[in-house]
Amino acid sequence: MQLALEPVESVTIATLVDNYVDMLLMDQGPAKRLGLPTTETPRVAASALEEGQTPDTPLAEHGFSVMISVTSGGREHRVLFDTGMSPDGLVENMRRLGHSPKDLEAIVLSHGHLDHTTGMDGLMRTLGRANLPVFLHPEAWRKRRLLLPGREPFELPTPSKSAIKGAGFEVIEEKQPSFLLDRSLLITGEVDRTTEFEKGMPIQQAWRDGEWQPDPLVLDDQAAIVNVRHKGLVVITGCGHAGIINILRYARKLTGTERVYAVLGGFHLGGPFEAIIPHVCDSLAELDPQVIVPAHCTGWKAVHALAARFPDAFIQNSVGTRFEL
Repeated sequence: MQLALEPVESVTIATLVDNYVDMLLMDQGPAKRLGLPTTETPRVAASALEEGQTPDTPLAEHGFSVMISVTSGGREHRVLFDTGMSPDGLVENMRRLGHSPKDLEAIVLSHGHLDHTTGMDGLMRTLGRANLPVFLHPEAWRKRRLLLPGREPFELPTPSKSAIKGAGFEVIEEKQPSFLLDRSLLITGEVDRTTEFEKGMPIQQAWRDGEWQPDPLVLDDQAAIVNVRHKGLVVITGCGHAGIINILRYARKLTGTERVYAVLGGFHLGGPFEAIIPHVCDSLAELDPQVIVPAHCTGWKAVHALAARFPDAFIQNSVGTRFEL
């Protein structure tokens, strides 16, 4: 199956929520940095300081959210991809960074985990009954828990379909690939699992048929794809539970476009997944993306391995960074 993804003139990806913020980072290729506060930066009260105030700068959290701005046919369209971990982190960072939720045309949730969905709470209160479409896989509503060695099972908070629909959002569930923005943005739906080394999330269980059952595949994990004219595919992942190599290979298969220009998002290679870092690096070298931005759940060891292996392509992410691709 190949889908005709319309090439676009350009795409800008603005990081709204991530695990890391660094205002000392310099511009690097397509990455335009937030920089240090200026006299124009809004202030908030801080009684511990002589001046009684401090710059109102964006915050980091264990979560992920980016705004994808696609320019096609001379028009710009904005889609939100994931919403972060806390109820208000996303909307507060959007305010601090000068973005309005009212400019969004759609919301895509990469999967149902709380570090990608909880920010819907702040959006619901900020937007009111906006009637925005929210795209996600039907498994995203699944009740789940994590089995962590030496600890009691941790039940993950579950996104509420009734709350999101009740707030006026249009919930669109799809297992198959789906287009947005006049076929210029493609959501993968379920990703084909073709590598031998990417095993999903073995520590996860789901509540099915009245009992907890193994749920390693995280079938709701999906990515977003844009085809930038004369450059190639730009692939945005949330956690990459499907496996970053599986995702990139599936993006090429879906679109019939061999060239992967950029990949940005969570690669999920931390903690118990560190063993596959060499396999991922080797396979990524074969795909040869020009821009590699590992974020969120990629993990410290994986980020450093990717930076060492791909020094020309690697770009460190930070809340407030804009990638102009």
